[in-house]
Amino acid sequence: MPAFQDMTREEQVRFFFSRLPHGVALGVELIEAGQGRILTRVPFSEFMVGNPVTGYVHGGVITALVDQTAGTAAMFASDPPETVATLDLRIDHLTVARAGQPVHAFAECYKATRHICFVRCIAYAEDRNHPIATSMGCFMKTGQLLAGGGERK
Repeated sequence: MPAFQDMTREEQVRFFFSRLPHGVALGVELIEAGQGRILTRVPFSEFMVGNPVTGYVHGGVITALVDQTAGTAAMFASDPPETVATLDLRIDHLTVARAGQPVHAFAECYKATRHICFVRCIAYAEDRNHPIATSMGCFMKTGQLLAGGGERK
């Protein structure tokens, strides 16, 4: 395996995702990674059902997917990637995620300052124009390089 700094952005994000226990448990998959833009998917699994009568996916699954996708977009808005801490994450759950369908999340860091990243995210099943949830978040850069290269100066 190449050194982190020698990996492509997509390889770096996949490497990062492989070390997030909750994301691994949910099966979060990277679809696409760009500078401050991330597209993910979580495949449907029976253990994600929050209501056995309706079969709807638990809102916590959507929240975890949105938080991981948005936070990763914030981290990879910097070059090299920098760890972040969630300052504020507002999620509006607009409708339910139905059983049997994967849920996608698209996050974009639309503004990055020296210390703060601002990210919007949409969770959806089939069509980004029909979201399950939308979110806005602020993430604070911690000063640590994601690759473990020490503190920024």
